[in-house]
Amino acid sequence: MVVPHHATGARVARHRLADELTGVVPPALLADLVAVLAELVGNAVRHAEALPGGVVRVAWRLRATDRGPAVLVRVTDGGAGAGPRMRVAPPDAVDGRGLHIVAGMASRWGVERDGLGQSVWAEFDPTGSHRADLVATG
Repeated sequence: MVVPHHATGARVARHRLADELTGVVPPALLADLVAVLAELVGNAVRHAEALPGGVVRVAWRLRATDRGPAVLVRVTDGGAGAGPRMRVAPPDAVDGRGLHIVAGMASRWGVERDGLGQSVWAEFDPTGSHRADLVATG
């Protein structure tokens, strides 16, 4: 799906994900998915350029496994001068913790770049393991 490269894009993406996956994945996993997707869309809006048409592309893929659902969420934007990176935020900072949240909730996350921009993705393992591995490609 595409959402506006605007603060409302995160809300639209959250609601669509919740509507589609409620009752399909466990509630705790859905809460993590919604939080991470909102963070990734918010980061795309704040720190990256829009894709043509002033949008951000949002996708998720659900895969059934014998241990439960595995989910991959992906947010694609027009890219930025510097790629996403984890920062050290002082206790009184109002931002700078988003990718730490993503890393804490997802099993792994990463960044892929191509000629059109970049995609930031987060994978959720059905066992709930939080390895917080970063994989950058591109």
